[in-house]
Amino acid sequence: MLRLVLLCLALCVATPVAADPLRGEYLARAGDCMSCHTAPDHPAFSGGRGLKTPFGEIYATNITPDRDTGIGQYRLKDFDRAVRRGVARDGHHLYPGMPYPSFSRISDEDIADLYDYLMHSVAPIRQQNRKTHLPFPFNLRWGLIFWNWLFKPHSDFKVQEDQDVQWNRGAYLVETLGHCGSCHTPRGLFFEERGMTAKTSSFLTGGTLEYWHAPTLHGNTRNGPGDWSEAELAGFLKMGHSRRTIAFGSMAEVVEVSTQYLTDADRAAIARYVVTLPPRQAAYVAPPYRTAATQEWPGAGRYAQLCASCHGPAGEGKAGIPALAGNSALQAEDGVSVIHMILKGARGPQTLTGPKPAAMPGFEPDLTDREIAELATFVRQSWGNRAPAVTEAGVRRARQVLIKEPVRDRMPMSGDSILARTSGGK
Repeated sequence: MLRLVLLCLALCVATPVAADPLRGEYLARAGDCMSCHTAPDHPAFSGGRGLKTPFGEIYATNITPDRDTGIGQYRLKDFDRAVRRGVARDGHHLYPGMPYPSFSRISDEDIADLYDYLMHSVAPIRQQNRKTHLPFPFNLRWGLIFWNWLFKPHSDFKVQEDQDVQWNRGAYLVETLGHCGSCHTPRGLFFEERGMTAKTSSFLTGGTLEYWHAPTLHGNTRNGPGDWSEAELAGFLKMGHSRRTIAFGSMAEVVEVSTQYLTDADRAAIARYVVTLPPRQAAYVAPPYRTAATQEWPGAGRYAQLCASCHGPAGEGKAGIPALAGNSALQAEDGVSVIHMILKGARGPQTLTGPKPAAMPGFEPDLTDREIAELATFVRQSWGNRAPAVTEAGVRRARQVLIKEPVRDRMPMSGDSILARTSGGK
């Protein structure tokens, strides 16, 4: 009898809690896994999409449960090791283009549910992974042992007792699973994020990646969401639109694939967390600005010719098209996003509840580097906007990179579950 009792106790201790595949699908959305692990015109999660870094292009891998080309042979502990420690099943180190520094503090329960979803609810896709070839010495992956020791967090996510449940939920989503710092935090010399939590001074103060600038999320009123309400922020995460701006570039894709599918409670929690971030202004000396636009100002005539019909003669915008006057994203310290949009165009996010996305054409063939610099500077310094000027040299550098890149159409959304379309019917 004693043996039987001890055996039952052992089984109770050793048997893990059953994972929840529906919860796992939700976590995959919250973690924005599809954006990076799905190349254009490829099945979801089958890999192949590249991330441009200062050291070369890093390709995301196939994370479908295919046994030969995906993660079909991964056990939970292998998956955990890859996601939270950045080490693949065969022992090679992953480059930090995969945001395992943020993921390192995901909870055990979330890791188990995410693993269960990818292994049992996503269809296996046989798709060979594209090899990442970085120049010496960045091709020596063993060097990431030291990188991880220096820059990867070595502690779990800690609930802050002086904050309420909603704030802590928002902090968890932003700092860990949502890995917002991957784009919105500046990176250092070794591509490390200069801060992983709100306790560090540089965290979420703005970052530039792949020629898009993600603006500060701190309480700055000129170039951040300092005067946004919690409701406005939550609505922006749902629709990608607000009376102040429209999501563009990488953020448009985040809204389309991830944040629009979060629960209202989770979007409200993220908003609650963000509005508590204190103002942190960048240290730079602002040039003299003009409060009114005139045709004599370089760029004004070009704006009237190409932009005013949509954005308004005073940058006031109209339904479905963002205002430029007072636009915090437009006033980011780094003007690369403005250059990017003028060169290649952009479109707003397509969401289930937001307006039909407006598209902006690119003017790369029609404008010189100088004309683009003047136009970008004009919109960043008109109607009360206060942002550094854009230089001709900056446009020239951006053009050299961006004109070689095809426009990446994002996966169109529909009312059906985009993840369910790729599942095995479970």
